[in-house]
Amino acid sequence: MNNSAILEGFTRGQGFLASSDDFAGARAVLAGIPFDATTSFRPGTRWGPRAIRSVSEVLEEYSPYLQRELTGVPFYDAGDLDLPPGRVEASLERMEAAADAIFAAARIPFFMGGEHLVSYPLIRAAYRHYPDLAVLHFDAHADLREDYLGERFSHATVMRLVAEEIGPDRLYQFGIRSGTWGEFAYGQEETNFFMDVITPPLAKLVPELVRRPLYVTIDIDVVDPAFAPGTGTPEPGGCPPGEIFKAIQILQGANVVAFDLVEVCPAYDQSDITAILAAKILREAILAWGGKNDQA
Repeated sequence: MNNSAILEGFTRGQGFLASSDDFAGARAVLAGIPFDATTSFRPGTRWGPRAIRSVSEVLEEYSPYLQRELTGVPFYDAGDLDLPPGRVEASLERMEAAADAIFAAARIPFFMGGEHLVSYPLIRAAYRHYPDLAVLHFDAHADLREDYLGERFSHATVMRLVAEEIGPDRLYQFGIRSGTWGEFAYGQEETNFFMDVITPPLAKLVPELVRRPLYVTIDIDVVDPAFAPGTGTPEPGGCPPGEIFKAIQILQGANVVAFDLVEVCPAYDQSDITAILAAKILREAILAWGGKNDQA
């Protein structure tokens, strides 16, 4: 498949900090998924990718945590995927096809949402290419409902869809502090479910996790809304940003084959602090998993 076919359906604009214009020379691909058709409280996450890119210039290219620099990890910013407004299932199909093309080109995708439902088709594509896939889910919400107001496809059902796709024993959930009684019961019985904690269980699981391909999905609302107010369904009581950076450091040597960061909602983001946090998380993720760094 040629590069133009892989990138068909994306619209490029302002690129993320230090992104390259050379797709062929990049091992990692950054892609925006501007979709929020099933948001249950405050809409607007479709504008998340644009906001994250626009503030990324405030960051340095060097990470003192990982002691690496973005110039040593060439990555291509494909822009935002074009999606048909109001058509949920058609949009999901287009997301899956785009992700499938990136995987087929032997690139590591880094996706920006959009609402959390976007993770489902992206994980489906990853699972097709990596049959031993495990999913690491960092979120305030369990997202394990069977349906939301009668709808199967929702950002409130996304991890239940994932569990049914790959098997609940392959789903690891961290930082969860909100959900229905049924979601908590399902999570505690079926998935690897860690309520309100992140780094202690993650560190213990590393020997088990590093042996398999991993998809990492971070909902920005896993962070306490004091630090990340710009999100659609804020939930008090979350972790500080440093714990997310620590989680990335813990997984630095793992075989992460795909990553997404979702639920940044610029309309509610005072002083862009959530978008800047998201940009920094993306910088760390790209440096940790985006390919060989010449300075490492």
